[in-house]
Amino acid sequence: MNLAQLRAFVMVVEHGSFSAAARAMGISQPAVTMQVQGLEADLGVTLLDRAYRKIELTESGASLLPHARAVLKELEAAREDLVRMADTVTGRLSVVASTTPGQYLLPRLLGSFLQENPEVSISLAVTDTAGVAEAVAGGHADLGMTGAVVTGVRVDFEPAGTDDIVMICPPTHRFAAAKQVSLEEAVAEPFIMREDGSGTRQVAEDALREVGVDPAELHVLTELGTSEAIVSAVEGEMGLAMVSTWVACKALELGTVAAVPVAEFPVSRPLYVVTPRTTLTRAADAFLAHVRKQLG
Repeated sequence: MNLAQLRAFVMVVEHGSFSAAARAMGISQPAVTMQVQGLEADLGVTLLDRAYRKIELTESGASLLPHARAVLKELEAAREDLVRMADTVTGRLSVVASTTPGQYLLPRLLGSFLQENPEVSISLAVTDTAGVAEAVAGGHADLGMTGAVVTGVRVDFEPAGTDDIVMICPPTHRFAAAKQVSLEEAVAEPFIMREDGSGTRQVAEDALREVGVDPAELHVLTELGTSEAIVSAVEGEMGLAMVSTWVACKALELGTVAAVPVAEFPVSRPLYVVTPRTTLTRAADAFLAHVRKQLG
């Protein structure tokens, strides 16, 4: 028994003949006859009495009819729900991000997304880059955003926009007034760094390695868990740091920190949307499309 057989049976009953049902369905009369005969064969009963010109229901047919109509009605309701879902995004969206995109970029993207899709409820968690990949891979978040790629985790990383890492120093430091500082001079200074697992730290250290500087040789005074804390530490004249321009922009504008004029910085890094290797929810798929549109 299948839906096509049930639909043919109901149409014959409602239109009073096989020919009228065929015209209404846009198929041939033999095709309608075959569907009804197939249904009768599957059920092992006769559903329609064809002894006279007029089609009449048998006792078995009368018993089946309300159930067949109910099934077709439920199918149509399901179809209408799916059409509505295609036009209106609903549901819950769980996003996890590393510190910089989570605090500076995603709130703006989520805000504009919610203006277009007000029926979506959203949660945003901030952790380190490795934690983002693990959360998405484990199904604890629908999507993630990071500033670096993590290998060995069953997720995909899709480039989405860029961020710049700038080297900063206190405004009273001699580098603040310099026109040009060599990287060798800069890396001899004490540094405040993000913790291991931070995408910002990973990108900054990769940039140093590319020009022959071993990050292990840096004089790291302390490691802090947030980029804001690092900017505050630089303002307190603890040392130099490498942070996102999004994080440092206000302090740079206010003059409470200064950019170190080294040729190797700022370093541009791609940002990534982290997606699971499973089918996205409707809300997650819509937000991914929104991110692609906004960030190009």
